[in-house]
Amino acid sequence: MSAEQNTAILRKVIEEGFNKGNMAALDECFPPTYTEHQFDLPSTLEEFKGSIRYLRETFAPFSLTIEDMVADGDKVWVRMIGRGTDSKGLMGRPPSGKSYAITVFDVCRFEDGKIVEHWGAPDRFHMLAQLGLLPQPPQMVAPGQ
Repeated sequence: MSAEQNTAILRKVIEEGFNKGNMAALDECFPPTYTEHQFDLPSTLEEFKGSIRYLRETFAPFSLTIEDMVADGDKVWVRMIGRGTDSKGLMGRPPSGKSYAITVFDVCRFEDGKIVEHWGAPDRFHMLAQLGLLPQPPQMVAPGQ
């Protein structure tokens, strides 16, 4: 498969799966035995679809916007902006209605037109800070004030 074909497949996962919630579109993008390397993501396609559903429900409206995408050989790197709103509540707290925008980096390895491995790094710490779920540091006061 060409670099252009691999980027088109990853773009389909992002646009159809994450942004539109079309889980059926993912079936042709992953083999049943793909390997997940991102912390706290499941290792089967059906569980991965469940994770996408969770994001779309918990942070509605949820979206990923592709900022950069680069293909090299059998790998595609993508930098995105993930956006969402705390619409269901997190960590046992009621929904705050606060929104966030974070950077997400992903790398996918392809074989025969399918994503066989995935590594991801969403800036979850920044998300928690924007949603007010991290302790705030004490305000610094300049000397003499």
